[in-house]
Amino acid sequence: MGQTENMEKAPKTSWFTGLKAEFARIIWPERSSIARQTVAVVAVTAVLGLIIALLDWIIQYGVNYLIGL
Repeated sequence: MGQTENMEKAPKTSWFTGLKAEFARIIWPERSSIARQTVAVVAVTAVLGLIIALLDWIIQYGVNYLIGL
């Protein structure tokens, strides 16, 4: 069995103090940037939703046509 060395640990700081320090380092985006990005996400989501709905309708029409043959 090996000998264990007696290593001293670094002093612990409060968890909240560390959290506060980390939040101070965050670079928060500006409101205008967040607004533009939100509008872009909503617009892309709406366009993709319409494309998927259109493809679904076309495929459903094709399947119904093939079943009716």
